[in-house]
Amino acid sequence: MSAPTTQRATSTSSAGAAGPVWFTPADCDLAEFRATVEVQTDLADYPYADAVDRNVLIYGERLRAHLADEGTYRDVQAELVRALREGPGIVVFQQAFAPDVVDAATEAFQAMIAEQKAAGQVNGDHFAAPGANDRIWGALDKFAVRYPEQFADYYDNEILALVSEAWLGRGYQVTSQVNVVNPGGKAQRAHRDYHLGFMDREQAMAYPAQVHALSPVLTLQGAVAHVDMPVETGPTLYLPHSQKYPAGYIAFHDPAFTAYFEENYVQLPLTKGDAAFFNPALFHGAGTNVSADVRRMANLLQVSSAFGRAMETVDTRAISTSMFATLKARRAAGVPERRLRNLVTAAAECYAFPTNLDRDQPIGGLAPQSQAELLWQALVEDWDAEALATALDAQAARREFAG
Repeated sequence: MSAPTTQRATSTSSAGAAGPVWFTPADCDLAEFRATVEVQTDLADYPYADAVDRNVLIYGERLRAHLADEGTYRDVQAELVRALREGPGIVVFQQAFAPDVVDAATEAFQAMIAEQKAAGQVNGDHFAAPGANDRIWGALDKFAVRYPEQFADYYDNEILALVSEAWLGRGYQVTSQVNVVNPGGKAQRAHRDYHLGFMDREQAMAYPAQVHALSPVLTLQGAVAHVDMPVETGPTLYLPHSQKYPAGYIAFHDPAFTAYFEENYVQLPLTKGDAAFFNPALFHGAGTNVSADVRRMANLLQVSSAFGRAMETVDTRAISTSMFATLKARRAAGVPERRLRNLVTAAAECYAFPTNLDRDQPIGGLAPQSQAELLWQALVEDWDAEALATALDAQAARREFAG
């Protein structure tokens, strides 16, 4: 059955308030949208933030001082949730990634791009013709398998874990797409992101309103600056507070909303190592690179809830086996458990389902052992690489459909 396109279908809640069951273009009211977004972000509401810049919250030293304090860690996460949900919908962490770590990853990414070009591979892009910019799809797997030490330095990151777990809870899945926008690269049209943001208007209208409310909490969008990004290089355009508009997955297709975005967006310059994370329902779009010679490189992170589905398939078995020796060495060197667990979360599949419950049965609980739990077991019990590989293969075989 297709969604209604001309009438508003409504339901009544227990409190008696009526609202649409399916959103249609008739629900998209620019005046209501303006009332939602034309507000100011008050720094006093966010005690762990350092500043507000163009309505966007900036986090730095004040937040970092509390990362090691278990008594305030959850309070910091609660503030980030409020910022992403009821606040501006975007937060920027200054120097979230150390410059030397970023430089090492950049060198690895550039080598992978050169490898793709040498093989004659021309990758498509979300907002440019194939070959106009440079893109590494599935960069998480490729980075880990080719450069395990650099991967470990990059993904044991405390800020990534802090904000991802705050927004999505435990067991999230990281995916990565490296994007290089060359001089002359054009801006994107304003949009929302995965899941419903990757649909056309008619497709999005087929989903009921509660799914529109659910979609933003299934993913978290992030971008790590791998070079300094002054405004002329085209860092992302944002419309703070726009994630709060309920019909936004329909509205961003409306030319009137696009025009409003073009007249009111904000654009923040970033320094190498800065990271922006935002609610996927925030209206946003990459800017035009009008610089003469800056190749704007960002690692685009999409972090998915264990309850959702990531955009890309990730070969977590290959990552787990590649990273195991590095994990063991870092554990032996005294790297804190929390950072090791951050790395295991980025490397392995953390959710036990879907699986074949005839063969992969829960033992001692309601769910079978996840791949991440298996990798952690191998680490703390000091297995050798062959034992881990055998166990991973056996686990994968148990999970397969057997007819």
